[in-house]
Amino acid sequence: MADVFSAKQKFEKLFSEYFSAEAAFAFWKGRVALYAILKVLGVGEGDEVILPGYTCVMDVNPIAYVGAKSVFVDIKPDTYNFNTQLLENKITLNTKAIIAQHTYGYPCDMDAVMQIARKHNIPVIEDCCLSFGSKYKGKTVGTFGKAAYFSFQWNKPFTTGLGGMVITNDSELAKDIEQLCRKELVKPGFCETAMLAAQLAVYRAFIYPRTTALAQTVFRYLTKKGAVVGSSSTCEFQPEIPGNFFKAMSCVQAKSGIRQLRKIETNIAHRKKTAKLYDKLLSEKGWDIRDYDENVMEPVMVRYPVRIKEKDKALVKAARAGIELGSWFECPLHPIETPMQMYGYETGMCPESEKASKEVVNLPVHPRVSEKTVEKTVDFITQFTPAFKEIRS
Repeated sequence: MADVFSAKQKFEKLFSEYFSAEAAFAFWKGRVALYAILKVLGVGEGDEVILPGYTCVMDVNPIAYVGAKSVFVDIKPDTYNFNTQLLENKITLNTKAIIAQHTYGYPCDMDAVMQIARKHNIPVIEDCCLSFGSKYKGKTVGTFGKAAYFSFQWNKPFTTGLGGMVITNDSELAKDIEQLCRKELVKPGFCETAMLAAQLAVYRAFIYPRTTALAQTVFRYLTKKGAVVGSSSTCEFQPEIPGNFFKAMSCVQAKSGIRQLRKIETNIAHRKKTAKLYDKLLSEKGWDIRDYDENVMEPVMVRYPVRIKEKDKALVKAARAGIELGSWFECPLHPIETPMQMYGYETGMCPESEKASKEVVNLPVHPRVSEKTVEKTVDFITQFTPAFKEIRS
């Protein structure tokens, strides 16, 4: 068991050094990392946590697991991050945390978030699951708030198959997380670790843009049958905490993470270059492209979001054509199977989020995406009707 924790500790050390953080803690999944932060902040029954109404249910679940209530804020249609002008009105005496999600890689407006949080003495948790390496006014996201958490799931900026991490510069919070882990963290089982190792090997050998759609279909089927270690089990679509949820990262994940960190700058550079190529090619086709202030933000995109009117049709055609086209977020609490009312979300709460859910598909920018793949993807997606703005003449 020494190898398990030596690899995990080495990964934590390298990760904290990368972000110049005081401490880092590695977990089986990203949602476990968020759960750890909420626990040590004392968030519990009757408390409220604010987050965007355009997120994944796996980010909402840990809030329910500690007995708190999620409060949703609508998004801005350009960056898909919550609209900070609406944020302060959501704060009550029961608000115990604000989760600033950096969606698709776009940094949240951290000046506004931190100003509001300081005014009301509320801790900020940064959701960096989609934004590894993004910067806001020259500062890396994940280093603004009380703590930040990351996901290393299959489609994230870099993957360890599954996995999550907390970073913090708050020494007291770090001590509390360490104590919590010592008392409650469970070790991953041999079978699930071995299964995950096999899946990682398959992923590295066979998953490319042209095979992604088929692989996802097969993987989801096998997950339901319990034949693979899935990102989300059926029980995680309910707001009750499953058994053995608070689980440590395995040595397989940690060793993969160490390898990924060694080439992260190449990964980031590729994502920036690929996103710029999408900007160029989509613009040449008369489509609207990313619109952000380069003096304020430096996004590292996990995916490249575009809006179209025929989302469902495009997803079906893409799968048949071997085009890697992402569907998230399918609803304000992705995925579409989420029983949103059970988490306190009612239709109409976040109209911009709901509109985006019906229109947004996302294009790949990961290291296996070549220039030829980008060109093919742009040719495919521009067959459809853009939904955000009218095509420029």
